[in-house]
Amino acid sequence: MTSETVALRDAQLTISEDGIALFMHQRPAARNALSMALRQDYQDMLARVQADRRVRVLVISGSGGSFCAGGDLKALKERHESADPEVRSPDAMRRRMREAHVWVEQLRSLELPVIAAVDGPAYGAGFSIALAADFVLASTRASFCMSFAKVGLVPDFGALYMLPRAVGLTMAKELAFSARRVGVEEAQRLGIVHAVHEPEALDEAAQRFAQRFLGAPREALALSKSLLNKSFETNYATLAELECQAQGIAAAAPYHAEAVGAFLRGEPARFDWDRDAKQTP
Repeated sequence: MTSETVALRDAQLTISEDGIALFMHQRPAARNALSMALRQDYQDMLARVQADRRVRVLVISGSGGSFCAGGDLKALKERHESADPEVRSPDAMRRRMREAHVWVEQLRSLELPVIAAVDGPAYGAGFSIALAADFVLASTRASFCMSFAKVGLVPDFGALYMLPRAVGLTMAKELAFSARRVGVEEAQRLGIVHAVHEPEALDEAAQRFAQRFLGAPREALALSKSLLNKSFETNYATLAELECQAQGIAAAAPYHAEAVGAFLRGEPARFDWDRDAKQTP
């Protein structure tokens, strides 16, 4: 199958002909630490994926046996040692984090299924990025860590919002306060990890999982994701009204009429999760 590959700075974006976008971190020597260049790569990747209607699913992974080891500590050290007081000012860090939250929110709210294929460490900001995905597939050697407290920092890149929603408030406090390592088995028990695979099988498993969404209704999944992302902080009456509006849009989409017609004609559904799980090689 033909594909389009775009080499970025510290990452690579590949878009397959069938609509799966693969964004791979490419700093294996640094365990794919989140450099400023990689942050820019995320912005560029999201702009491309959002603009390309061919893309139906996004898969994020890391090269060289690491997903993302967190922030670039060498860059932080350089910031502290800078002769320019503006570079090392609290406001400079605040502005840098604000810039990061623009693309983190774009990633979290992307109107496509997002899959994180985590092999090796997902620490600090790498853990946050995994939490921004809709599904985390992990290798048996994957591990997760809210490592911020080890270097005297607060969980960032959306972790303070996303982690309690994934594991509950008490467990989120434990993981943030202790900065302890969470193995893949515990991560699956906590609901962080959807499925576990051997390292050599993870990439193929992520591709197979992504392929199962290719026949899904784009509009319905986008609307469902948007509303579910708002569900914890939205009261029932407001969410019910948003649901009504979303259903009006979904019911007017061509996909709905085609699916109903196929059902009434006794034809196989275009999107059948259980059937596709059996048929995907």
